[in-house]
Amino acid sequence: MSTNHPTPPLDFTRRAFLAGSAGLLAATALPLSSAFAGPAESLSSAPRTHDPASMKKQDRFITTQDGTQIFFKDWGSGQPIVFSHGWPLNSDSWESQMLFLAENGYRCIAHDRRGHGRSTQTWEGNEMNTYADDLAAVIEALDLKNVILIGFSTGGGEVARYIGRHGTKRVAKAVLVSSVPPLMLKTAANPGGVPIEVFDQIRAGSHANRSQFYRDLANGPFYGFNRPGAKVSQGLSDFFWAQGMMAGHKNTYDCIKAFSETDFTEDLKKFDVPTLVIHGDDDQVVPIDNSGRAAAKLVKGAKLLVYAGAPHGLTDTHKDKLNADLLSFAAS
Repeated sequence: MSTNHPTPPLDFTRRAFLAGSAGLLAATALPLSSAFAGPAESLSSAPRTHDPASMKKQDRFITTQDGTQIFFKDWGSGQPIVFSHGWPLNSDSWESQMLFLAENGYRCIAHDRRGHGRSTQTWEGNEMNTYADDLAAVIEALDLKNVILIGFSTGGGEVARYIGRHGTKRVAKAVLVSSVPPLMLKTAANPGGVPIEVFDQIRAGSHANRSQFYRDLANGPFYGFNRPGAKVSQGLSDFFWAQGMMAGHKNTYDCIKAFSETDFTEDLKKFDVPTLVIHGDDDQVVPIDNSGRAAAKLVKGAKLLVYAGAPHGLTDTHKDKLNADLLSFAAS
């Protein structure tokens, strides 16, 4: 991979995601360098098993078997709901849903993915198999049962891979919100996916000035603030930026490959619990046709809720509707 990382144009974030979602980029993807060649990972690597007795739980951290400290929040009491966050965020991004559901009789738990938020910024393990095993470590260390798993964006991939690797013996229901499964990347077998150019530009933007890139992403397609007539919330954009800057540079860089190139098709086929898929039809980051709609078709019996006009970050822009839908699904 070249060590030169050109600075993207000022309007890069908006154009790149719009081009990816609308299919306006060239049909032929740029050649991948050796650093990004091949599938992100396969299911062949055996899932790690976790002995709860060997886990260390102190304050709000769980130490996994490779020594990584995973931060988690644990609010309320009742049936456990476990949240997995998006890129490049952390568990703070779920605070509206956690507060609402905890006030309505549920135990709400959310962790910071390794390399994100307050968890260890590991050099290795920034891929979906390890993310899923870390989620398993949290669930097993807390001995959670009858869990409702909820994943947003990259976190939806984490939830899918968790079920693919660890099954549903501890899981009662699953929810995928604006999630990346089954596969974001455009390939010969996935012609409706997002071209590799988009993800290469995200990598370039991260190298050039990731602080500015996060601001551009939040002020543009993530919340739909680039749409005509959109009411921009500077506080919400700042909140996104602050979470992104808490994450490690290497971790967020590696995670781009993880969320874009990992194929979750076989994971979704292993879902055998009631599943709700929620997606906005104006998602410029993870386009609905190749993600939410495709995932709902792969999960047997899944229910799809389409939020008209909603952007990718609907956990904030449509939080009242989302909270009500999550509560209804949890109680059903």
